[in-house]
Amino acid sequence: MTDLDVIPTDPYAAEKELAHVLALLQLEQKEDLAQFKLKSAKASIEERQRRGLAWYPITITKEDIGFGGKVVLELERAPGQQRLHLFQVGRNASLFVNLPGHASLEAPTLNGVITSLQHNKLQLTTSKEELPDWVLNGGNLGGGKLGIDLTFDEVSYRSMDNALREVMRARGDRLAQLRDVLLGARQARFREPKADDLFYPSTLNESQLVAVRHVITAQDVAIIHGPPGTGKTTTLVQAILETTRRERRVLVCAPSNTAVDLLTEKLAERGVKVIRMGNPSRVSDLLLQHTLDAQLMAHPSYSKMHAMRQTATQLRNTANDRASDRIRKFGFEERQHRQLMKEEARMLIQAANDLERFITEDVLESVQVITGTLVGANNRDIRHLTFDTVFIDEAAQALEPGCWIPITKGERVVLVGDHHQLPPTVKSEKAAREGLRETLFEKCIKRQPTTARTLTVQYRMHEHIMAFSSQQFYSGQLEAHQSVKHAGLAAYDQRFAPDLPVEFLDTAGLGFLETTIHESRSTANPEEADLLLKRLSQLLARLEPRESTEHEHAQKPLTIGVIAPYRAQINYLKDAIEESSALNSLLQDRTLSVGTVDSFQGQERDVIAISLTRSNQHGDIGFLSDIRRMNVGMTRARRKLLLVGDSSTLSANAFYKDLLAYVKQIGGYCAASEVADDEEPS
Repeated sequence: MTDLDVIPTDPYAAEKELAHVLALLQLEQKEDLAQFKLKSAKASIEERQRRGLAWYPITITKEDIGFGGKVVLELERAPGQQRLHLFQVGRNASLFVNLPGHASLEAPTLNGVITSLQHNKLQLTTSKEELPDWVLNGGNLGGGKLGIDLTFDEVSYRSMDNALREVMRARGDRLAQLRDVLLGARQARFREPKADDLFYPSTLNESQLVAVRHVITAQDVAIIHGPPGTGKTTTLVQAILETTRRERRVLVCAPSNTAVDLLTEKLAERGVKVIRMGNPSRVSDLLLQHTLDAQLMAHPSYSKMHAMRQTATQLRNTANDRASDRIRKFGFEERQHRQLMKEEARMLIQAANDLERFITEDVLESVQVITGTLVGANNRDIRHLTFDTVFIDEAAQALEPGCWIPITKGERVVLVGDHHQLPPTVKSEKAAREGLRETLFEKCIKRQPTTARTLTVQYRMHEHIMAFSSQQFYSGQLEAHQSVKHAGLAAYDQRFAPDLPVEFLDTAGLGFLETTIHESRSTANPEEADLLLKRLSQLLARLEPRESTEHEHAQKPLTIGVIAPYRAQINYLKDAIEESSALNSLLQDRTLSVGTVDSFQGQERDVIAISLTRSNQHGDIGFLSDIRRMNVGMTRARRKLLLVGDSSTLSANAFYKDLLAYVKQIGGYCAASEVADDEEPS
């Protein structure tokens, strides 16, 4: 292998940097655990239920033996317990028994992972090959003693910790070279592109084609930088498709299950042989048929393996039934017979496990792409595999330690994302302040700018909605495609004409001061929220049915997103919308949704209305100072962006001062006092 060009630097700089990241990760784990304990430790079952951390009571509705010989339980919560909860596929959970007169911490538990979740039922794959007697007794009694708690997820932290240490230890191998390139200690290499580099036909624009060629020619690391609406996923899928033509097998990861599901679907639609590791968060026939479990079940040898497991389950159940019979006393022969049944079950399970490994290897041998979350890259079934190329989508939203998990398995790395949108969530303020929020994507694009290609044509927003973000975050590089350039509300329906694609209602001087909710340390501004909803109602009133049908059209219903940066303001907006018959009907039809910026990440709406909330005499904007969140919020809008805020408070910040200047420049500024009950601002 040709040596990489080395950038003069401290030879141990990368290792020192990673040691610092490891220390920050440990801080984050400590804080995460402390917050989890605060929510769950010493809390009563009722309190854990209220917080969404427990189901109680539950019954065991089915018992089976899963892959690896572990017991799999189907659990159902009792009627009347259908409240909101935080259970989800992939989370660790613990079965418990509520013993009268005993503290919950003293009661025995059985740990496992949630592998399926449907309404009031879930599937728990346990860590045991045999159920303890207390579970059998509780299950047999049914309905009153068993429950299940969410437990702290140590697996993700352990995987990240192990990956970081492996990268730090790397010496003179490919992983060491990739580490040094990603962290800027070695120069990234690219071969010269060729005219016939791309094989598969596509409708990509020029900047997207440049990005795909960039991926193909990269020898170490490539970055696809995808600003909002620029077709990042479409470009990534094309790059993966081109890569599979040249390489035997690639790994595609993302920090979120939703992103993994989307990529799996898109690749499958293009005819790629793909396997989705883990459990999909969106249950669809297309996704399910591409899971490893479904592929194993379709294998010719699966029925033989399944029969072995069924027989082993029957033998176990018979032995357990005899063991739980407390009335009949066993003699020596009875105990010996029970032991023989258990031994036969063990032998069958071992044979089934061996056959399972063969089937898994056979299935994985023919696959082109394996998809999964970052932690899922450490799945036991693919832990031993290596890949020519590792793709990481949403890399700018992923903690650096998480990205190293799949990178340890690759010869080449492609990072995809946008570091000007939402950063990863970090619970420890100290860890965030000292650098854990800075992603590997950010480090590489800053230190190795030649590794990146930016997508420049966006297909989502009216040009006036796009322009401010383009100037502030993307050096003015973005251009609106002709199909959206002038596609405001009037293009949707002429009854909206004339209309402003960007509108700022300024509440300065009206005395709409914010209110702090001390119990939650959150902020609300009821009068500003009422103004926003009034303006929204005025807009939508234009679409009220008329006798004439000349304006009716076959377009999809107008979609609306209402965003605020604070939970207290969100709650007020939701309550106010429910009291409005017109707006509440849209909420029920799901054409109107309300939430924080985070809840709209990766989505878009025809109309986005944002309540900026902050209004005080000190120019304190708090959470709004994270301008990346504002970038995400504004760029969710396709046809109309409505902003409501207090310019006197916001102008203390340079970003919002520039935003106000931009809105005035395009004629979108309006004093809130002009919004009368029956009038619209001109």
